[in-house]
Amino acid sequence: MKFKLLTSASLLSLALLSACGQNNQTSVTATDKKPQVNEQNIKAHLEFLADDTLLGRDTGSDGYQIAANYVKSYFKQLGLTPMGEHKGFEQKVTFRKAFIEENSAQLSVINNDGEVALKFKDAFIMSGDSLLTASAIEAETVFVGYGVVSKDFGYDDYQNIDVEGKVVVVLTGRPDDLPSEEGAHIGSGSEKLKHAVKHGAVGFITIHTPKRDAVRTFAKTASNADAPRLNWLNKEGRPFGKYAELKSVAYISAESAEALFVGAERKLTDVLSDDTKNIAIKGFALNSSVKMASKSRHEEISSPNIIAAIEGSDPTLKDEYVVFSAHLDHIGVSSHGDEEDKINNGALDNASGVSILLETARLLSTMPEKPKRSILFVVVTAEEKGLLGSSYFATNPTVPVTQMVANVNLDMPLILYPFADIIAFGSTHSSLGPIVARAAEKIDLSLSDDPMPEQALFTRSDHYSFVKAGVPSVFLMTGFQSKDPDINGGEVFGDFFKNHYHQHSDETTLPIRYDAAASFAEVNMMIGLEIANGEQRPTWNQGDFFGKTFAQ
Repeated sequence: MKFKLLTSASLLSLALLSACGQNNQTSVTATDKKPQVNEQNIKAHLEFLADDTLLGRDTGSDGYQIAANYVKSYFKQLGLTPMGEHKGFEQKVTFRKAFIEENSAQLSVINNDGEVALKFKDAFIMSGDSLLTASAIEAETVFVGYGVVSKDFGYDDYQNIDVEGKVVVVLTGRPDDLPSEEGAHIGSGSEKLKHAVKHGAVGFITIHTPKRDAVRTFAKTASNADAPRLNWLNKEGRPFGKYAELKSVAYISAESAEALFVGAERKLTDVLSDDTKNIAIKGFALNSSVKMASKSRHEEISSPNIIAAIEGSDPTLKDEYVVFSAHLDHIGVSSHGDEEDKINNGALDNASGVSILLETARLLSTMPEKPKRSILFVVVTAEEKGLLGSSYFATNPTVPVTQMVANVNLDMPLILYPFADIIAFGSTHSSLGPIVARAAEKIDLSLSDDPMPEQALFTRSDHYSFVKAGVPSVFLMTGFQSKDPDINGGEVFGDFFKNHYHQHSDETTLPIRYDAAASFAEVNMMIGLEIANGEQRPTWNQGDFFGKTFAQ
């Protein structure tokens, strides 16, 4: 798609006029007294947010700020209460952008056979360090299996292993017998790093396994090694979630990692075979050491979350908030490839989610009777960089986190077919499951089980930041069932992920079904009303892992 030579100011004006003009078509039925969804509103929002002028809405870019201004303007038109900082709609998030300096990444393995210098990108990768501009260590190594620790599931890969002052070596992934969603948290990189630091490690190396290679090759992972890494800065100017104790972190190919196991009690090939066969793996001492070094440069950028509210009608319950969230950012302009079109517009990821959130806000704000609880709309930045905008908000909330009763997250609703069901990732962890099912049933939709449990999507979008703050949350997506018997929703979903996800073809030329978008907005409104008007706030299920781990 060629760049459209339309100024951002005129584009903003035209889009807002279109959306506002459609607002005048709102009607209220005599039976339910609820405003009706207008699919043309959603279309107007989506076409603006996915336009070439915004250059893919990359975090901290002018295009992202234009999109944020559009969202703010629409919230103002609806008369929503600003809930950001300084009595405005914005919550400024400052990020440190870390770049690894060219030719600075070094990793050598010293074992009984001598010293082997590995080649950056071919054998290992490192990222820019957000804490240090230069680091260098030489230390012994120790293998600790997957590097996971969980009392709930009886795992402690550090038991009886001394890693003090050493570089920890782990396999990517986690034990196969852990439940999908719980395992995704326990085996996440952030959890592994936390436990390594707790046990005294000074460095961390992850081995790329054959099991992982079947999902994403090492070469594919390495192709993005030069990309900058972002972390949000706390009030003291320190990057959140980073550990000064870890002087160097690297990711290494299985072939190159064999050098680490020379002279050890087991060969790496045997360990990887066990991993492939899902046989339990124990850690052991290694007879090798490593030299690791890198240099980084830092930049600071800022990018806002946009936050607004509809005040509840109940004198007491209005101090509680039902939170709708969606990420506004996408991945910007590609710097590689030979395609003429390098703009990643992100029409479905996630202009569609934000557009449906905006229509949901209009619906709920124009109801004759306001919901009992307040509704908070949180449109976040930097989801594509690691759920950073939502992490910042959940850690620095503009309303007390204990007053957030639930989060409903909208990320990439696949509005390409007339869906007959919805999926609510996380619905099995709290009382939100029955609530979502009741809301969907009222408009003849069903709630389906997670069709892709192996993907652990419950931990992979912005709702997870709310979960870690103790808030019961669900992540809504269109289901695989279709009202049209000639359309297989699962096949449409698979085709999108294969041919359009995070590619420039995710744009408005896709066969977007705005009637499906309207249905998604309607079910969101119904879910919001169910939660906001319920006698009791949602609760974690008895004994649920996430409830026990994070509940306030």
